[in-house]
Amino acid sequence: MEEIDMILEEAQVGMEKSISHLNLELGKIRAGRANPSMLDSVKVDYYGSLTPLSQIGNVSTLDSRTLTIQPWEKVMLDEITKAIINANLGLNPQNNGEVILISVPVLTEERRKELVKRAKSEGEHAKVSIRSQRKDANDMIKSLKDEGLSEDQIKDSENEIQRITDLFTKKVDEFVALKEIDIMKV
Repeated sequence: MEEIDMILEEAQVGMEKSISHLNLELGKIRAGRANPSMLDSVKVDYYGSLTPLSQIGNVSTLDSRTLTIQPWEKVMLDEITKAIINANLGLNPQNNGEVILISVPVLTEERRKELVKRAKSEGEHAKVSIRSQRKDANDMIKSLKDEGLSEDQIKDSENEIQRITDLFTKKVDEFVALKEIDIMKV
């Protein structure tokens, strides 16, 4: 029974990682409002090594449509601007010699629908990952049959794995639905 508990716990941890990854990916999908997390994926060439933007300067919102980046070293302004453009986020940074300003454009209806599709796609990736965790756990449970695990115990364990899978799949659907509402809100 101890091995079954370990398998169930391992499956649950894997599914939680899938949910965490989904939240990270959904956070990258912008809903039309300026949010410093939009730039989390930007890496800047900082004296030869790629460094997250947040470690090179202060990223904040001026208003709901404008991001500001105040680098800790003024010489990094051009490198930061280059990194934002190269990150292909659809943003146009403006360097005024002191700070970098980024105006976040209003999303068109068409663009909103594209972002909803992308959010749903990320949700599907998370579900595939969760189902993969389920399959691995079920395979491990079945391999315990050789060690004397009864058919009933195998069935009960598979039912428990399915219950956990359903729970996490439901979470994915909820997160994607919330993101869709957020994206479509004008």
